[in-house]
Amino acid sequence: MRFHRLPGTPSLAFDLAGDGSGELVLFMHGIGGNRSNWRTQLPAFAERFSCAAWDARGYGDSDDYEGPLAFDDFVADVLRVLDHFGVAKGHLLGLSMGGRIAMRTALLHPGRVATLTLVDTHEGFAGLSPEKRQAFVESRRAPLLAGKEPVDIAEPVARSLVGPHATPEHFEELRRSIASLHKASYIKSLEATVTQVDLGDIATIAAPAHFIVGADDPLTPPALHHAMAAKLGGAPVSVLPRAGHLSNIENPEAFNRAALEWLDARRGLGDAPRRNFAPAG
Repeated sequence: MRFHRLPGTPSLAFDLAGDGSGELVLFMHGIGGNRSNWRTQLPAFAERFSCAAWDARGYGDSDDYEGPLAFDDFVADVLRVLDHFGVAKGHLLGLSMGGRIAMRTALLHPGRVATLTLVDTHEGFAGLSPEKRQAFVESRRAPLLAGKEPVDIAEPVARSLVGPHATPEHFEELRRSIASLHKASYIKSLEATVTQVDLGDIATIAAPAHFIVGADDPLTPPALHHAMAAKLGGAPVSVLPRAGHLSNIENPEAFNRAALEWLDARRGLGDAPRRNFAPAG
């Protein structure tokens, strides 16, 4: 893997993997994550694809930004990424918030999306019960507004998301990513993602889609993914055993196998990077 920065306002940080000859897959983390959450995916995917895992604006090594966040700002950043690498159509792979960004991009810009791999996600907060919605937001936002820091909420939030089979190492990886959040930008993300409670009519998405979900996901359970898949014409749903809301971290072997088998069969739908990707030299 190698570090890469996309210039602009805000600038965006990436881990890249692959020699640039394969079609581009953009990996997008969840609302409490960063690009490091894909460290067990990039080496496996890079054998067949050009892989870019971002820190979304205001996360990780990407820049913070002025003013409030509109959820579609993330979509604009996806287009910036595709343009930066000279990719007309890219494969989008998103976890939780990243999955919503992927679906929203497919709704607004269908000509730029080759496929969607949608992981432990939902189509908007309207799809969650009022109790789940309130618990999700208040457990994260209220302590921060009261003066606490991301490190103070990292452990309880992580415990609310992992499944019962998560190892201490899996839990610690999630806890670290939550603890390293940029407080102000994270609050903006929470407010934007809750304000836009519905992405739109996902039944109109034209791109082929594959849902992946942990069998023990406490936030967005398998039934929710089957319901979304039905709206997308019976899209396949891979339910991974021994995994909660971070299924790619909690069961990486099963995740990589399911994701790559489906995506590999759809090579030819996307484009390889034409610039700014291949390793120097």
